[in-house]
Amino acid sequence: MSIKPVASSPADIGYRARCHNLILLGVTALVVGVDQLTKWWALEALQDRTIDLVWTLRLNLVHNKGAAFGLGQGLDIYIAFLALLFVAGMAWASWGGRRLALSPLLSGMILGGALGNLADRAFRDGDGFLGGAVVDFVDLQWWPVFNVADSAIVIAAVLLALSLPSRTAILSKQPVTDES
Repeated sequence: MSIKPVASSPADIGYRARCHNLILLGVTALVVGVDQLTKWWALEALQDRTIDLVWTLRLNLVHNKGAAFGLGQGLDIYIAFLALLFVAGMAWASWGGRRLALSPLLSGMILGGALGNLADRAFRDGDGFLGGAVVDFVDLQWWPVFNVADSAIVIAAVLLALSLPSRTAILSKQPVTDES
């Protein structure tokens, strides 16, 4: 069984593009909003303490000037510049859904996570614009400390990787088999 393209009217294409953009913007805004609210809470509640939750999970305030999982310490301005380029490229590639064949949900999660951390670098106390540190506070004690933005990026990347075999088959108009 092969997948056959369905003819769409220009109105259908325009409607789908608007829906794609609305979902993309909504998910991006939701991730940025939840990320910034939780970071605001962490800065207020965890300034001089940690909160033990369950097993090794605790809430512990960390200011990360490096990249994901604390890598690249001391390269903060370069990391911020790369993040800015990534956000611009991701926004350009995702807008309208015609340039990048990612779901608007996954694109929004990645874009929202990147924007959430970029906002920290741009506007938190630091060495000028893009010199701030990312606020991390979810501490498993056996994994680097992270935040909501990091979680959104990782979850979306895993879901994207899991969907690649079927997405590749759809894009190449080949049937999806159990072996994909």
